[in-house]
Amino acid sequence: MITSLSIENFALIEKLNINFSGGFSIITGETGAGKSILLGALGLVLGKRADLSSLKNASDKCIVEANFSIAKYDLKWFFESNELDYEDETIIRREILPSGKSRAFINDSPVNLQKLQDLSYYLIDIHSQHQTLELSEEEFQFKIIDAIANNKELLLEFQSALKKYRQTKSILEAKNSSFSAILKEKDYNEFLYTELESANLKAGELEDLEKTYETLNNVEFIKDNLSSLLALANEEQFGLLKNLKEFKTTLQKNGHFSPEYQSLFERTNSIVIEFDDIVKELNRESDMVFNDPEKMELINQKLQQIYALQKKHQVLSVEELLEIQNELENKVVSVTTLEDEIAQLEINIKDFEVQLDTIASKISQSRREAVPHLSQKLIEILNQLGMPNVRFEISISPSEYYHNNGKDTLQFLFSANKGTDFGLLKKVASGGEMSRIMLAVKSILSNYSKLPTIIFDEIDTGVSGEIANKMGEIMKVMSHSMQVFAITHLPQIAAKGANHYKVFKTIVGENTVSELKLLNNDERIIEIAEMLSGKEISDSAMNHAKALLN
Repeated sequence: MITSLSIENFALIEKLNINFSGGFSIITGETGAGKSILLGALGLVLGKRADLSSLKNASDKCIVEANFSIAKYDLKWFFESNELDYEDETIIRREILPSGKSRAFINDSPVNLQKLQDLSYYLIDIHSQHQTLELSEEEFQFKIIDAIANNKELLLEFQSALKKYRQTKSILEAKNSSFSAILKEKDYNEFLYTELESANLKAGELEDLEKTYETLNNVEFIKDNLSSLLALANEEQFGLLKNLKEFKTTLQKNGHFSPEYQSLFERTNSIVIEFDDIVKELNRESDMVFNDPEKMELINQKLQQIYALQKKHQVLSVEELLEIQNELENKVVSVTTLEDEIAQLEINIKDFEVQLDTIASKISQSRREAVPHLSQKLIEILNQLGMPNVRFEISISPSEYYHNNGKDTLQFLFSANKGTDFGLLKKVASGGEMSRIMLAVKSILSNYSKLPTIIFDEIDTGVSGEIANKMGEIMKVMSHSMQVFAITHLPQIAAKGANHYKVFKTIVGENTVSELKLLNNDERIIEIAEMLSGKEISDSAMNHAKALLN
């Protein structure tokens, strides 16, 4: 439950510190005194967005801090899962800087607004007139039935499976889309791949083919040059080889005269050996050089094939063509792979549907069992609230679609008077009737939820007299199991509270400020008397106020 609230520089509040206790607390005040400001400040620590207009003094930061006693509510799991320090007395602080930036803290650990909102779900239910309108919405009606049916675990299981089901369907849609696109190009890709594969390309072969083709294309020229070289080397009288050998023999004769001559001889001998080897190699090359028009034509065809493929695929090398061939092979193979993946996904989706249908059936069954109990409880409470002939017709029907909360549709029909037909709540229920029905719902739900605190913001709209008295009694009973606040204009409800807080405006210098104070017994009598008769308090109003409090 909330144990204290501190507000600085928010709207009409300069500085406010107030402590709260458990049980049933009342908040009253004239219209415009600042009750909505109080709820607005509390909304900040619960994760609602803020803007600079919230600052009373635009040059100072706004701070709202709330203390919550949560030892009884088994919330350690939330703190552990969000990597936050758990404290039995948890402090939530929200700061709005003059720059417009906002900061939030849980037990001094900085958090984002989403975490505040997630935690607030387990701390406080602020019931506003807007929420009364939600009573006519199917989603809210299902929440009521599911709370009574104790469907929390089943719903979590269903939502987990539904998330996986939707993710799988999304993947399947993407795969089908890819498959359609690939299928359109399948034949063309297969043609391109076959064309490249049949070319039997090898890395580096283009350079070798071009060199061989160049050689074959110049056979006569090469043969003539080789013949000339061999003639120069081997000519019987003046050949280079014969002359080198004679040069070596003559130099050898001087070898024994000095080391220098011997060195020159050895160098010359090396030249003769090397040149002799060159001549032999030229002879071999000459024997291998011959005109081969058939081979030349085959090489030319292969070159033209490679050049055509390079032009077609707009590349400059065989290596790039081989990369394209690999890519095309993957695309061709991926069609079959994708077909297998799609088939498996379709099987998975069928499995998820079986799982979802099974869980949805259990949810639906427990809802049907809870409906008579809900109707009976609503009628019992509403009879106390001046609606003796109220009737409900709640029907649950199967749906073809998976919703976030199961596979049902709901009709929540209502009749307030004898002889009137059933109709949808939002069409046939008045504002006062809706307020009473919502209070009845909250009263029933308080027995099923572990929510620490509920704040009723003028739930008494459209009622008065004895009905208001009964509404106060119901909220008082609810406060036995949870902390209950009621913001009210009705003295019958105000008198039921164990604690009574008053919101009021005062003038401080040139400024108007809102304040909140806990009233003592005498101040409560005066406040309730004012609610009965206005500022001019009569003796009868004072007596009536005392009687209400007693």
